[in-house]
Amino acid sequence: MMGMITIKINGREYSMKKGITILAASFETQKFKKEYLQHWIPTLYYLKGVVDIDESGVCIAEADGKIVNASVTRIKDGMEIATNTPAVIEARKEALAKILVRHNKSCLYCMRSESCELQNLLHEYGFTNEAELPAEKLELLDTSSKVLVRDHNKCIKCKRCINVCAKMQAVSAIAATGEGLDTVIAPSSPKGLAAASCVNCGQCVAVCPVGALTEINQTEAVKEALKDPEKYVVVQVAPAVRAALGEAFEFPIGVDVEGRIAEALKRAGFDKVFDTKFGADLTIMEEAHELMERIKKDGVLPMITSCCPGWIKYAEHFYPDMLDHLSTCKSPHQMQGAIVKSYIAANEGIHKENIVMVSVMPCTAKKFEITREDECGAGVPDVDISITTNELAELLKDFEIQLEAMDPNARFDAPLGQGSGAGVIFGATGGVMEAALRTAAEQISGKTLNELDYTNVRGMTGIKEASVDIEGTVVKVAVASGLANANTLLTKIKSGEADYQFVEIMACPGGCVGGGGQPHQPAAVRAMTNVPELRA
Repeated sequence: MMGMITIKINGREYSMKKGITILAASFETQKFKKEYLQHWIPTLYYLKGVVDIDESGVCIAEADGKIVNASVTRIKDGMEIATNTPAVIEARKEALAKILVRHNKSCLYCMRSESCELQNLLHEYGFTNEAELPAEKLELLDTSSKVLVRDHNKCIKCKRCINVCAKMQAVSAIAATGEGLDTVIAPSSPKGLAAASCVNCGQCVAVCPVGALTEINQTEAVKEALKDPEKYVVVQVAPAVRAALGEAFEFPIGVDVEGRIAEALKRAGFDKVFDTKFGADLTIMEEAHELMERIKKDGVLPMITSCCPGWIKYAEHFYPDMLDHLSTCKSPHQMQGAIVKSYIAANEGIHKENIVMVSVMPCTAKKFEITREDECGAGVPDVDISITTNELAELLKDFEIQLEAMDPNARFDAPLGQGSGAGVIFGATGGVMEAALRTAAEQISGKTLNELDYTNVRGMTGIKEASVDIEGTVVKVAVASGLANANTLLTKIKSGEADYQFVEIMACPGGCVGGGGQPHQPAAVRAMTNVPELRA
């Protein structure tokens, strides 16, 4: 086969594409699943498409008898590679020891315990009873943000956060000075993350290999509300959560645990358990009607979706002149919060002030969104507490609720726990667009349509464009996920290069399913699965 060469990894012969790195070759062996585990090369800095060079000292192998950096060294025909020789293992231990000297080892209290890439390697290579950092060397936490906590004492200088913030999100709220382990990684503003144009998307949290960046943990606030006999505590769960929560309980990636979540939350003591797809359906109806109104009355176009709070904050920072393009609709969980409080107050005779609305979201930015002054449609805050998928996993474990023991066929409470399939697809990039187009199509045609699928806006491509002919009315649309892709799309719009009527933007790559509050995926897992494109 043209462009292919033969190499050996741990004595086994493989045909590989010429020019790839040793690390990439080790990932290729995933096709032979049992063999990949034998050829595993650890990483700490590497992140596919974001940080391609791993200089942590653990990403090494022997190539033709020499220890080399596996993320840099490219394979050659006939090369013999060994991934676990005594010399390689010893070198990895030395690299880990250097990192550990500067790392705060409060693993027991760390939100990332059990999902920490460094912790996993320390266990793998036999580190035990390592000395704690002296108290005088510990730096204060950066708690300036309403969403994220930055703990410099746990930072291992991998620069994943810097690169994902700059390359994938086009924000650059985090910067670095210095080299190697002496590098200082900090917000671009000396006043902390809150002053650094951070959009709260949490992608830095998603890629951090340790606990240096985490979402603010609000599980204790939920517990306090559940204990308070005066409070009527309601919970709503976003569609993207059901496809990810299982990972925190050792389910295979992507398994739908919707029914199990519903039963688990009821056992946790919530008075009502709802699905946010009801709110998503409300958003679909409102956005579709607003779009048609703008088209008919020569309103500001393109109309851009407003359900992603990370994107909204990005627009406020970098595109304030385009804010009138945003839909006037609230996000689904805010709509649902207002409806739930009004409905329960009217039907259960409970004062709105005593209703606590908890949202379970894949998103960290929702924590900021609920603090905005205009989020009080029912005269009280629409949502009181917003926790991530990660926090829900922690909460259930604290309550000793085993997700695998829950009924997979359990249901959310009616009527505000019900919704359409259109609400479910909100969690993936293009889902809002497709759902709104379905509604708009019926509004324009005046009849129920048999064909409801708009496949051109589906998929994980960073930017998707399409022209949809609805009964003779052509609607030009575009979808972007990841804020660097949004930046590209908005530049085209401002320059007059594109004349869309409707645009969907999601801050996180792949949409809400790739949110900053979803269970952590180690770099090796991300490298071997389909990840969203950084550029279209």
